[in-house]
Amino acid sequence: MNTKNIIKKTLTLACIGFLASCASDRHQSSNLQAVSAYGTLNPFASEQIYFLLTDRFVDGDPLNNHTDQGGKYKTFNVPLYGPNGMQDNIGYMGGDFQGIIDHAQYIKDMGFTALWTTPIFDNPDEAFSGGQKTEFGSVGTDGGKTGYHGYWGVNFYKVDEHLESPGLSFADFTRTLREKYELKYVLDIVANHGSPSYSMPVSQASMGKIYDEQGKLVADHQNLHPSKLDPNNPLHKFFNNKPGLAQLSDINENNPEVLDYFVNSYFKWIDQGAYALRVDTIKEMPHHFWKKVADRVQERHPGMFMFGESYSYDANFIAEHTRPENGGYSVLDFPGRQAIVNVFEQDNSDYASILSYLHLKDRMYQNPYELVTFYDNHDMARMNASDEGFINANNWLFTSRGIPCIYYGSEANFSTGLKEHEGNRNYFGKERIEAAKNHAIHNNLTKIAHIRKNSIALQRGLQVNLEFKGNTASFYRIYQHEGVNQTALVVLNKSNAAQSVTLDNMLIPGKWRDAANDKYIHITAKQSRVKIDVPGNGVRVLLLDQVINNPDVIQEINASMAAL
Repeated sequence: MNTKNIIKKTLTLACIGFLASCASDRHQSSNLQAVSAYGTLNPFASEQIYFLLTDRFVDGDPLNNHTDQGGKYKTFNVPLYGPNGMQDNIGYMGGDFQGIIDHAQYIKDMGFTALWTTPIFDNPDEAFSGGQKTEFGSVGTDGGKTGYHGYWGVNFYKVDEHLESPGLSFADFTRTLREKYELKYVLDIVANHGSPSYSMPVSQASMGKIYDEQGKLVADHQNLHPSKLDPNNPLHKFFNNKPGLAQLSDINENNPEVLDYFVNSYFKWIDQGAYALRVDTIKEMPHHFWKKVADRVQERHPGMFMFGESYSYDANFIAEHTRPENGGYSVLDFPGRQAIVNVFEQDNSDYASILSYLHLKDRMYQNPYELVTFYDNHDMARMNASDEGFINANNWLFTSRGIPCIYYGSEANFSTGLKEHEGNRNYFGKERIEAAKNHAIHNNLTKIAHIRKNSIALQRGLQVNLEFKGNTASFYRIYQHEGVNQTALVVLNKSNAAQSVTLDNMLIPGKWRDAANDKYIHITAKQSRVKIDVPGNGVRVLLLDQVINNPDVIQEINASMAAL
């Protein structure tokens, strides 16, 4: 064969090989496009929640403070004094809807998209004279306390008089939040209990009663111990005849009238702008009650997001609420809270220990990506961490699986480490808000919250862990669905010194964009490792907007999707 024919044959074989390669690439690309990857498709998973006690945020309208309310059992400004000038308060302090609206831009600017407040329902007009006296630092005591927190409902169809202002009803409030500040409102609902209802030296007019929408009395505990309630008395049928939490009336979950009363009240507030529901003390009532509630709500408002407070660090227990047969609620991730605090309160902790609560592939929860994640709230001691501890906790919270929720003041290390009756719920106010805008925690929170707000992978993507060791952690969040493709590579460093983190496992070639500064990092198919520099107490989030092309990652995606 002459040279010309050899060259011609060689070129022909090369072309055939190239075409075969192209066909193979097209076939592989087609296969890759078919790989669907997401943690959840629930729209609410994209939200970022700011939680506050309305009465303790900002007093926007002093005219609704009712400073003379309660007479002998005054309701406004009931201080508790502790050592070294410490102070708590168990009376009203003036926070209202107007105070929230006046500072809604502050909440929005941090990157939050949803606002959860304590309940809006009418509470007693007196302090509670029964129970065990509440003192500074006491636990589980209600004596002398008022309903400033909103959890002692007496009329679940009426807004408490301390909250609204002329021209700012609840409906006005939610509409302004939504239309002007793009904040969705989360309604805190309570069905397990009403107000303090017995043990008072003398009956109090506003305690132990429940009224309907027309203001008609439908239930009255009459200052009787639950065991003394008369099943034949129509005013006692809303209550159980056994004690529940503290001296609060314990609602009868088996009474159909109770179910109607509460569900219809939720409908009223949903119609006035409530976007999602947070369920107080969900574990205190049986699953069958909450299943009926969920069915009724979802029938009228399909897709309504509901998450419950089941105060337990046992994942097996709280996971029960997430099952469809029990109503399919999301829950606040209390086991997650425990793991997060254990890591970020201690400088010498190991990032590996935080993995314990994720349950990404063991089917512990109906969907772990829909849990609401947090590290402190109004019912427990605030996280006792340094500024750097809060910064690192937020970097984790806004990049790992779940829907992040921040308790008011945590953006400025407010009342650090304090529990209820020590200052956990102290008044925040305008001056602290202004100071918070220059706080290191606030500024770093704002950065990472906006990165999550603009990344569908961080909001809803699968979490594929790479390495968790010592002070650093790395993982992917992967979202591939209906033509939308984004992978976030997250690298965290909770030490004070900058770290160069080497990744040599499941590298994905491509042009990665740094979410913080829009600079690019190229990872090629030939690289077996890559180093990512992360500042002290910092995070790097790199984004890749293309289909995954690493077989090992695809295998991990398939395993993760099979577990959902």
